[in-house]
This record gives sequence, C-alpha cells and structure tokens, in this order.
Amino acid sequence: MLEIRNICKTFNPGTINEKKALDDVSLTLADGEFCTVIGGNGAGKSTIMNAVAGVWPVDTGSIIVDGTDISGLSEYQRAPYFGRVFQDPMTGTAADMWIEENMALASRRGKRRTLRWGVNRKEREEYRKLLKSLDLGLEYRMTSKVGLLSGGQRQALTLLMATMRKPKVLLLDEHTAALDPKTAAKVLEATDRVVNENHLTTLMVTHNMKDAINHGNRLIMMSDGRIIFDVSGEEKKKLKVADLLEKFEEAGGEVSDRMALS
Repeated sequence: MLEIRNICKTFNPGTINEKKALDDVSLTLADGEFCTVIGGNGAGKSTIMNAVAGVWPVDTGSIIVDGTDISGLSEYQRAPYFGRVFQDPMTGTAADMWIEENMALASRRGKRRTLRWGVNRKEREEYRKLLKSLDLGLEYRMTSKVGLLSGGQRQALTLLMATMRKPKVLLLDEHTAALDPKTAAKVLEATDRVVNENHLTTLMVTHNMKDAINHGNRLIMMSDGRIIFDVSGEEKKKLKVADLLEKFEEAGGEVSDRMALS
C-alpha cells in the first residue's frame, strides 16, 4: 500500500547548516500493516512522514501509494491518499465550528460542495454513533465548539475525522506527545480500534518506546536519516525497552531526553 524507494533529503545544502535528514531510505508497508517509527532527535522519523505527506519534495527517490507514484504531487494533491493526525491537538480541526460541522467537513472531503443544508438528520446520527465509540461523551456535545474540548478529546475527534473517508494510509505524527499519560493511553486505545476496524495501513511516529512496542505489528528504528532496525510479528511482541536501547546504542545513536523519560 505504501512504498518508499531510496529517498534522500538534505536541508540547507552547501551551507554551514547542511543537514542530511534522509539517507537513501526504503520502506514498504503491506495493506493493513501498522508500523511504528522510533528514534532520537534528528533521526529522521518526522522527516520521513513529511516526505510521504508532501510537505516538501525529496531530493531523490520515489513514493508510491497503492501502485500510484505520487512523488511529483504537491501536498494538497496527495491529500486524498492520506489521513493525518498531528502532534498539536490544535491542528486538524476548526476551533470555532461545532463538532458535527467539523465531522461534516471531513465526510465531504474530496466531494463537490453544494448549497444544501450543512448537516442532515441521517448524517447527524452517523456522527453520533462514531463519537459514541470513543467513549468520551462527545456524542452529547455535537453542537459544542471544538475549541472548548480538551486536548485528548480533540485528538480523538481528529482521528475520527482523518479516517472517515478511509484513507489509503493513515499518518500519525507523535499524536499523543502533547497529552498526559492517561489521556494518551485512551487516544492510543481509540487508534488501535479505528485502525483494526477499518484495516488501515498506518505509519505512527513516536518518541515513546513502550508505545512503539505495544502498538502495531511492525517497528522500525531510525538514526541519522537511516533505518537501523526493522522488526515485526512475533519478534516484535517479544521486544523490551532494554532491547531497543541496546539496538540504538549499537548504531551509535544518542538517546534523547524524551525517549529516556518515556
């Protein structure tokens, strides 16, 4: 479903601030595969996600989604292929609009707009059912402005909105990093349920080693713009945090404070 072929990206080339963020990275995700990405600061984990989403073009290499080469497409042209949840809970929703209005925008993504009434009764019941699955009480607050929600509620809503149209690939960019541990666990629980129910191919960047181990069926570790460790299936289930630290140190990586504290 997602194939990354030999992509490279260097920022500020030819200057004193030159930084090779991605160094000949290749990665293939099968349909329905849930891959977590771990690494220290500057390892390239967020860079690879931004490359896939089209935030900026890569220097060399190609990105293919479900057989279509999207390497030459801009970020907005790639939007129909992806659902994305960002690290900042304030991103991905319209704060001054109601919950149901935000969901209506998400459900109409890629469709032609008309002058019909914004949310009809049938849609409202569908949204209510989806919100109820989050177990956050949002189904009773559908006419509340999204800006009044907590960070965890907002991330859970953004997750629903990102998957309503069933994207080819779901991109989760440290989407629980700004939340407290209890709220983060609830959002991750919702993530697992949504991904499994919809059989979504998912790429989740995280700094939390426990989360990287406990979620998804595949894990990759990055350092200095390269993939240094790739594990899946039963081998991944047997992993411990100590194993990841050992692998990271073997590759000469520097464990960041965020990784250590997690």
